[in-house]
Amino acid sequence: MNIKKLTIFAILGIALLGLCLLSMRYGSVFIDTGDFFSALLRKEGYETRSIIIYSLRLPRVIGGILAGVGLGVSGVLLQSVTGNKMASPGLIGVNSGAGFAVILALSLPAIPIAAIPFISFTGASLATLAIIAIAGRMGMTKNTVVLSGIAFSAILSAGISLLSLLDSDVLVGYNAFAVGSLAGIEAKSLTMPAVLIVSALLCALFAAQRINLLSLGAPIASSLGLNVRGMRIFCMLLASALAGAAVSVVGLLGFVGLMSPHIARALVGPDARKLIPCTALVGADLVLAADLIGRVVFAPGEMPVGVLMALLGAPFFLAILLKGGRRDA
Repeated sequence: MNIKKLTIFAILGIALLGLCLLSMRYGSVFIDTGDFFSALLRKEGYETRSIIIYSLRLPRVIGGILAGVGLGVSGVLLQSVTGNKMASPGLIGVNSGAGFAVILALSLPAIPIAAIPFISFTGASLATLAIIAIAGRMGMTKNTVVLSGIAFSAILSAGISLLSLLDSDVLVGYNAFAVGSLAGIEAKSLTMPAVLIVSALLCALFAAQRINLLSLGAPIASSLGLNVRGMRIFCMLLASALAGAAVSVVGLLGFVGLMSPHIARALVGPDARKLIPCTALVGADLVLAADLIGRVVFAPGEMPVGVLMALLGAPFFLAILLKGGRRDA
């Protein structure tokens, strides 16, 4: 790795550390600089501030990092599988599957609220498995993956609309999940998502060279000895685990899986060995920065991170479309 790329990784890492510290300092309760570092070191006399930092703000920071890493790397994998630079976790039904499972659970009075993260992950995973099965019946090509994802997502979205019409009371709870937010994250809810995201990230890094081959296209990859069908299924399962775990933490946070890979690709190029870790850092930085802005600018209230990501992501999406349109002309 050359000096330029090492410098990029260093800058992204330092930015992430700075965002973590700022996110733990700022919030609805103001903590000045001296008190913050004393509370961070758990000095005597700063117990209340230490509780705020470690019990409330640190889980929020960790949740933001996990969401950014999971959604960003999921986007990289899906773009490699489909050969489509516009692909994101929503394409394979992760969002629709999680959303349908959550609104269905909210419609059932016996389901505890604490089970919602597990239910959302289960819904995301089952939706992905269904799409893999459908695409597999049609040859597991790039087009069949995309079309299967679009069709299945449409069915699940219709189910979400139907359930919200049948019971309007569940819509309030579902909307909070659908917007995407880091508010109210508890440390005990992060264990399973952390294990899944770290494990899937390591698997993706281990398979990076084969992901590079997959990006060359099926004919070339096959001629080089890659099992294209198996690799596509493997990448989709990893993408589902990453995005599903992230969604279980923050809800249906959009555009991170689209923006992060594009920014990282512009910084370090298309080589998956560098692109995957760079995307993980960019995704974590994006989510924490958006959450910090939402809390500082709108204090003493806050704007959910999902709203700010949409405000950033929609123009970004249009810019990619316009750039691609000019290239095709």
